[in-house]
Amino acid sequence: MNIEKSVLDLCVYDDEQEWFEFKENWFQPEVLGEYISALSNAAAFHYKAQAYFVWGVNDETHEIVGTTFNQYCDHNKEPYQNYLARNLSPSINFSFEEATINDKRVVVLIIPAAEEIPTAFKEKRYIRIGSSKANLKDYPKREIQLFKILDGRMETIETLSAKYQELTFSKLFGYYGSKGIVLNEKTFEKNLGLRNKNGEYNLLAQLLSDNSHFPLRVSIFEGETKGSNLFSVREFGNNCLLYTLDEVLRYADVLNLIQTDESERVVERPEIPLFDNKAFREAIVNAILHNLWISGNEPMISVFSNRIEILSRGTLAPAQTMEGFFLGESIPVNEKLSEIFLQLHISEKSGRGVPKIIETYGKEAFTFRENSIVVTIPLQKIKKVGKKVRDKVGNKKGLNARRQRIITEMRDNPNITTSELHQILAISKTAVENNLTFLKENGYVERVGSKKTGYWKVLE
Repeated sequence: MNIEKSVLDLCVYDDEQEWFEFKENWFQPEVLGEYISALSNAAAFHYKAQAYFVWGVNDETHEIVGTTFNQYCDHNKEPYQNYLARNLSPSINFSFEEATINDKRVVVLIIPAAEEIPTAFKEKRYIRIGSSKANLKDYPKREIQLFKILDGRMETIETLSAKYQELTFSKLFGYYGSKGIVLNEKTFEKNLGLRNKNGEYNLLAQLLSDNSHFPLRVSIFEGETKGSNLFSVREFGNNCLLYTLDEVLRYADVLNLIQTDESERVVERPEIPLFDNKAFREAIVNAILHNLWISGNEPMISVFSNRIEILSRGTLAPAQTMEGFFLGESIPVNEKLSEIFLQLHISEKSGRGVPKIIETYGKEAFTFRENSIVVTIPLQKIKKVGKKVRDKVGNKKGLNARRQRIITEMRDNPNITTSELHQILAISKTAVENNLTFLKENGYVERVGSKKTGYWKVLE
């Protein structure tokens, strides 16, 4: 292993990940044993072959500062490495490596990922939660997930064999070349993780091959529901996924018509796009990165007369919380694909994607369903001003993405109930009632008949 390259690769991350830790001269014999357990289990949780504990790197700036840590010291009159090996169960083949980087001494503890059962120190199992070490039993959901991973019940795009094994990668080489990165023909499969433990091409390899067999479709409807006429379907693929993404983003530029606002004109006519291109791009990249590709289904993009819906399969990553999701604390569903996107500067480590969408369209742009996540981007169309108050971009005042979604659901199902809207929108029943009151009072919808046996009538 090239220790210098490994350390420099880790230093590129903006923040410490759950599978590596930086210290300068820190050393607490007991706590380090707990860290080894936590990092070993975290590596397995994130499908990494190994974890790292690095001395000689500042944990905030990731600057290489050097260390005086002595990996050959004794603890209670016993060689410290013997002490660790004796108290770790099951036994793992950890090793200390030393290197000089920028004339600074660095020590790296290489920790193999847990196999079959979680790694314990003094019969206690630990795990990493963010940058903190915690007792695994205090996080039962993560513990269950870890056991599923260790006994092979959790498939990923890295472990699942590709449906097609006769794969070629000329387009992948071309894409990397366009970014100024030269792939080595002899090592690229290993470096990018394109084969599983059985030596077969995995699903990640299929996605990055010259023909992924996964097309991305953009369906355009004349109205506001899928019950309206289907105006157009554009299919992008079956190509290398990286080129497919570029094609979809270019097509979005075609769809994003620039409108001229003639109202209240003084000197210049404001130019208003149909939607925010940066937010759309983040939504598409996130949908591809976090899509549950092992389900055999690709993301789905639907364009309606008043909005765009971008649907990705699956749910949040097991280690992700709703709060962390909205704060931009990204935990990718497809880790190796995420690393590749970072390497190619398609996405960033800063986690700005979700916050950017929220800044533009609010949290209500996200809808969490049982087996999918949908981002709704409203279209800002300039229309003639009618009796109802409208804002400068043509949307009725107060008609945000959530209220538009309620109206859409009512069009699809006039008998929809408050409880059903509560489930679909993932908001409280009180919030549903407040939005319904607003829509009724402002003339968007009308309740026909009684609360129990009546139905909703959309007035536009």
